[in-house]
Amino acid sequence: MRYGKIGILDQEISQLVLGSMVFSLNDVFAGYALLDRFFEAGGNAVDTAYIYSGGDGERLLGMWMKQRGNRADVFVAGKGGHPNGRVPRPRIAPEEVKADIDTTLIRMQTDYIDLYMLHRDDEQIPVSTVIDYFNEEIGRGRVRSVGVSNWQRQRIIDANEYADSRGLTGLVVSSNNLSLAVAMHPHWHGVLCVDQTTWDWHRETQLALMPWSSQARGFFSGKFSSDKRDDQHMVEIYYNDDNFERLGRAQLLGVERGVSAIQISLAYVMQQPFPIFPIIGPRNLEELDSSLGAVDVQLSEEEIRWLNLEIERL
Repeated sequence: MRYGKIGILDQEISQLVLGSMVFSLNDVFAGYALLDRFFEAGGNAVDTAYIYSGGDGERLLGMWMKQRGNRADVFVAGKGGHPNGRVPRPRIAPEEVKADIDTTLIRMQTDYIDLYMLHRDDEQIPVSTVIDYFNEEIGRGRVRSVGVSNWQRQRIIDANEYADSRGLTGLVVSSNNLSLAVAMHPHWHGVLCVDQTTWDWHRETQLALMPWSSQARGFFSGKFSSDKRDDQHMVEIYYNDDNFERLGRAQLLGVERGVSAIQISLAYVMQQPFPIFPIIGPRNLEELDSSLGAVDVQLSEEEIRWLNLEIERL
């Protein structure tokens, strides 16, 4: 496993972050098995959110940490403020985020969250309000560091400039989509993908990125081809000539290296020129082992450029 640090925290966290979206109390042992295997392989960071599986993601993680007695060894990345059935807009006003944090701490049977991110943005809420409230939570000890998911670059810049001007703790990570396959459209309303300008900004500032859907929802798994169009969401998001060329190149390089195309695609994301902690979402141990195998795949700068269609030949 590779490790890195985010922002002001001293704790080193695994570069791969285990997503908990598929965790369910209907199959506790399956979730426990994923967590156990991930931690045996050196992983220590888990991504969760208030909305995942109706709260089961947080509950199952909390149960597992309590049973294993390892809370201090786990880096918990939590998210809140997502729209819900009663409030169909991003809920990032302080009182709304506080309610989510209150519930999350109860579900996870813990008194702090290592990294807390807003799951969406509402640009009607001033960045000063967000930063001031987050610093209150840091002062209480309920949150150790803060970030945002699906926020525009300028909003992050504005938030951190405000924090710097007041001597406050700013945002240490962004969690937007990045994968070798480039999405043609947002996956859902209110989510963002890293465009070239934002990629350049991450490289310049070295602000950490924790990308979701880092394996492009399985685009490189072998389950998708240009003539197989039964998954309309994937067709709308990823089906174009450039992405199928990227898929073909990942397959070729995978054969040469003795690994799978999806491992090549994840290695590509892991080796960006700024701190990056891809979130993986395995549904079973086989998928988890595949993701873990990408850690050992080392790509050259030329190979990275070739995979991304920046050069024609290796």
